[in-house]
Amino acid sequence: MKVRNEGGVTAQLKAESTQALPVYARAKEFVGGPNPPQTIKPHDVIDRWLDLAMFDKAPLNAALSGLNLEYRVIQLYSRDAGRREAQLGFNVGQGTQDIGFRNDAAILFNCLPAVDTTLRVRDERGRPTTASFIIRDWQGRIYPSRSKRLAPDFAFHPQIYREDGERIRLPAGDYEVEYTRGPEYLVRRQTLTVGADSGTWSFQLERWINPAARGWYAGDHHIHAAGCLHYESPTQGVLPEDMIRHIKGEALSIGAVLTWGPCYYYQKQFFEAKINQLSTAENLMRYDVEISGFPSSHNGHLALLGLRQQDYPGATKLEDWPTWNLPILRWAKAQGAVVGFAHSGWGLEVKSDQLPNYELPKFDGIGANEYVVDVTHDAVDFISAVDTPFVWELNVWYHTLNSGFRTRLSGETDFPCIYGERVGLGRSYVALDGKKLDYDAWIRGVRDGRAYVSDGKSHLLDFKVNNLAVGTNKSELRLKQPSAVRVTAQAAALLDEKPNEATRAKRYDVQPYWDAERARWPVAPGDS
Repeated sequence: MKVRNEGGVTAQLKAESTQALPVYARAKEFVGGPNPPQTIKPHDVIDRWLDLAMFDKAPLNAALSGLNLEYRVIQLYSRDAGRREAQLGFNVGQGTQDIGFRNDAAILFNCLPAVDTTLRVRDERGRPTTASFIIRDWQGRIYPSRSKRLAPDFAFHPQIYREDGERIRLPAGDYEVEYTRGPEYLVRRQTLTVGADSGTWSFQLERWINPAARGWYAGDHHIHAAGCLHYESPTQGVLPEDMIRHIKGEALSIGAVLTWGPCYYYQKQFFEAKINQLSTAENLMRYDVEISGFPSSHNGHLALLGLRQQDYPGATKLEDWPTWNLPILRWAKAQGAVVGFAHSGWGLEVKSDQLPNYELPKFDGIGANEYVVDVTHDAVDFISAVDTPFVWELNVWYHTLNSGFRTRLSGETDFPCIYGERVGLGRSYVALDGKKLDYDAWIRGVRDGRAYVSDGKSHLLDFKVNNLAVGTNKSELRLKQPSAVRVTAQAAALLDEKPNEATRAKRYDVQPYWDAERARWPVAPGDS
């Protein structure tokens, strides 16, 4: 829209229409939010066919600039197909609406129908599965519209996740579809067409590696269903059925959804002390707890995995919990939980890029602050990696290893806070040694160090020293005297043929913190 602003107004430009559903009514009808501030009659909802909103997010500002001429974007969506007329009006606040409806303009729309398209999705073995899809039209616009998404589609994602046989509604036209299923699968693209009638799109996924087939199962122990990029109003985060779709769509064998400060009292209802009933044989989801937004959070956040009870004894609200972490760690471990520090590097910043180094961090963030105290009480099973700069998170770990402690390392994403791109960006691959997939066995594998940490694009399978496998015999090889050892492993990494110089040039404290591209060795002249 062209806005002539001779008065130099810098207020917010608002749009309204008698054919559009008010914002509070949309929240009630479509989102299941709180009661609206006034009663909505049934015919009000039925008669209003238009969804209307001004686009006032980045790169635009909510307020007008005050320039004589500028352009604004209005978003319109029709519930119905066919020729429809709407009265559109605009104002910049109380007292600026024209008298006698001179501010309204009648506009006739020809609303084209969307078409149902069925998605057929098969994995590498031809089985029906769930995959990630990014759908763009010829102008590069993403569908469904990100500004209108509701769970299980997240507005902060370009991708959506769909199971085999599910449908998506799209206008007729040509589309480029990018599809994959997490970092163990190749990213593929197809150009597809939506016609005037319902149709079907078929997708065949391709793996480049399958660690689970060799007994190494991927898991992300730090996922959130509320807070950060999730909505807190009118919905208090998202539901288990939304989270399991994302876990399956990224091919995670294990997804630990941690209830924490935001929406805590609503989300804690999903804790069951066992895997969620929506889990499948290949994708297990369990609700557990992160100590974040609790009285002890200033000492570093904790991930508590495999709890039997989620409420600290005597605590009826968050404020009743202990003000430091050691009592919480002991309480959780007493009930068989596996526990550790989340996003360990925050607060442990150093200037050096050496590992290990002897700079003294400030211990003033939300990472492994209290770790150097709690590890001496044998109260910490792991510290987390991948979602903070690797020098900061690994430095403190190396020092405690050199001091004789045996804390393990585990990969996490902290979705959708530190990383919102997808779940499973940071993950641990745990060897279950011939056992079937089991949540408790998986977290015990993290505790015992029978695992490696990865972004999913690099792998170190079956690592052994003198034939002693990682995570067995406490990962300790005792030598009677200094001697050479034999190290073996199966290594794999997925890299584009052409180096990504933009990633390679970034400092280690700039995302992505863990990326296989950072480990690429320079190729000597004449080498391939």
